[in-house]
Amino acid sequence: MSYLDSNPMYVLNLYNHPYSEDEFSNTIVPNLKHSLSLTLKHYLPVAGNLLYPLDTDASKSVICYVSGDTVSLTIAISNLDFDDLVLNHAREADQFYDHVQPQAPLTEEENYKIAPVICIGVNFHHGLCYWRSIVGLVKAWTMINKSGDDEAFVAKTG
Repeated sequence: MSYLDSNPMYVLNLYNHPYSEDEFSNTIVPNLKHSLSLTLKHYLPVAGNLLYPLDTDASKSVICYVSGDTVSLTIAISNLDFDDLVLNHAREADQFYDHVQPQAPLTEEENYKIAPVICIGVNFHHGLCYWRSIVGLVKAWTMINKSGDDEAFVAKTG
């Protein structure tokens, strides 16, 4: 069974933001976009595509990044009860699906099925990485977002 045939992991990071929706949209969102673009410079394969050969006996999957490949950023605003969403109790999972961008459909080109590697929101294929790698990406993004540039991240990892 290929990883492309398995269900992706979906992860929601929920924040109770105390400011207005306008302030969030005009201040926080542009900072998130900018810091994500800086972070992806250090995680180029994440913005690429997973190429899965149609003839699995002949070749293996590859991750391919081409200049201009992007990552989708989904930000959803909800009027649901924040405390109810984050408390440790049983609840219907359906209430979360409206806040997750659906996985992009697979496409085919020549001898490969093509799948975007990741969507921040977060869903990803295990063909690229495991949870630990995604946590590393999110931590790097957080560091870069807080500082406004990627110099601290480069100094820490360099």
